[in-house]
Amino acid sequence: MSTRSEIARMQYRYGVLFALPWIATFAVFWLYPLIEAFSLSMSQYSTLTGERQWIGLENYIALFQDPMLWRALTNTAIFAAGTVPTTTALALVLAVLLDRVVHRTFGAVLRALYFLPTVTSLVVVALIFTNLYARDGALNGLLATLGLPYPERGWLLEPATALASIMAMDVWMATGYYMVIILAGLQTIPRHLYEVATLSGATAWQQFRWITLPLLKPTLLFVVVMNTIKSLQVFTEVYVMTRGGPLEGTTTTLVYELYRNAFERSDGMGYAAAIAVVVFVLIAAISWVEVRLLTRSHTLAPLKR
Repeated sequence: MSTRSEIARMQYRYGVLFALPWIATFAVFWLYPLIEAFSLSMSQYSTLTGERQWIGLENYIALFQDPMLWRALTNTAIFAAGTVPTTTALALVLAVLLDRVVHRTFGAVLRALYFLPTVTSLVVVALIFTNLYARDGALNGLLATLGLPYPERGWLLEPATALASIMAMDVWMATGYYMVIILAGLQTIPRHLYEVATLSGATAWQQFRWITLPLLKPTLLFVVVMNTIKSLQVFTEVYVMTRGGPLEGTTTTLVYELYRNAFERSDGMGYAAAIAVVVFVLIAAISWVEVRLLTRSHTLAPLKR
């Protein structure tokens, strides 16, 4: 018994020792900035003089009375609600189709083509789409050739189409990345389950509904949560393509408002930190809800004829 206890203590000591680099990294680069952000959100900080004054909850009170914050929150919610389901659905469809490609080389080429936008710089893609959406861009040229209506001033200069245009670019760029993740999840599903289902007379839809989706839930959970986190932090696309325009607040988002207050106002760092705290709480709450909804029992259900 004493020998086992000694071994357990040694394992614990070595475990802590090997975990120390990660613990130090976590404390320095995540825990400390988080605590500092909470502290800064309750202060008024001047980036010019370095003066910092404790003001309590005044930043939060001003934050929730700011109409621009509610506009940014609305735009962020629309962006996430529009891009996350669309990207997930498209990635799932493409993954299922690619999983059925028998020719290995052809399948690898298709995966590479779909994944290519993901490895391209987001700034480069945003600039390309800015030109594509311009008044004399390729998209308007194509629509004019087909005789279809189009915004004459360009897609990013019309309030009705600006945010939707950014969302379309985000879906195009992100779908390939999540497709690869879902495809990896599909390839872990035992093939004999489909063989048994086929022998039992199950249709392709029944196999997808009762075998593929239940066993793919953990992968879909990861995809939905990570995509939601990314969408709630959308910034680069807005910064490069519209700067929150075309009208004030048309495409502004929470993180863009954070940037604007932190670096375009000399006394806005504390206010920006309050926005960061709101974003953190929002992401944590939505991620928790998604995990609760998507981690229900995913056991195989009986096939229904």
